[in-house]
Amino acid sequence: MHESREIRATYTDKTIRVYQAYNKQIAEEAISLGTFGSHFSMDRMTWIKPSFLWMMYRCGWGEKENQEHILAIDITRDGFDKAVNSAVISSYSESLGISKEKWQELVKASDVRVQWDPEKDINGNNLPYRSLQLGLRGKALSEYVNEWIVSITDITDYVKNLNRLRLAGESIDNLLPKEEVYLIK
Repeated sequence: MHESREIRATYTDKTIRVYQAYNKQIAEEAISLGTFGSHFSMDRMTWIKPSFLWMMYRCGWGEKENQEHILAIDITRDGFDKAVNSAVISSYSESLGISKEKWQELVKASDVRVQWDPEKDINGNNLPYRSLQLGLRGKALSEYVNEWIVSITDITDYVKNLNRLRLAGESIDNLLPKEEVYLIK
């Protein structure tokens, strides 16, 4: 079965929301500065996720170590679109139509990786379409931190409340962020 790929996100005319989860030190500094500071590593790839439920799956609803604080980060659509348009797929497949060696060269030269993973429901079960994650490093990471970020909101309490309701068997569907299919320019 071929699974479709969709970018689903909360967005406006100018911004798109991505999610990341960090420890208290990194998160509090980011909230204070409005961007990432000295506790954030610029020397490694960071992954941004526009899907709220995929982020909840990845961070265990804020229960995983060093992922206890969830940030909603509004970035410019221009920056996000630029990253997607310059991304190299994170894993090789012959369906790419290039040799593995050529793909490895592209990966090495690129500051942006794209990975398509099965979207998740509220319980972490796979849905029949794939959601995007973007890995940023080097120049792309610098642009993300210094140019693309418009605002950062700590949504940790919101996430913990949703998780409490979810675990109690309550319906949280109407409490989730409203995400729509996002089209790249």
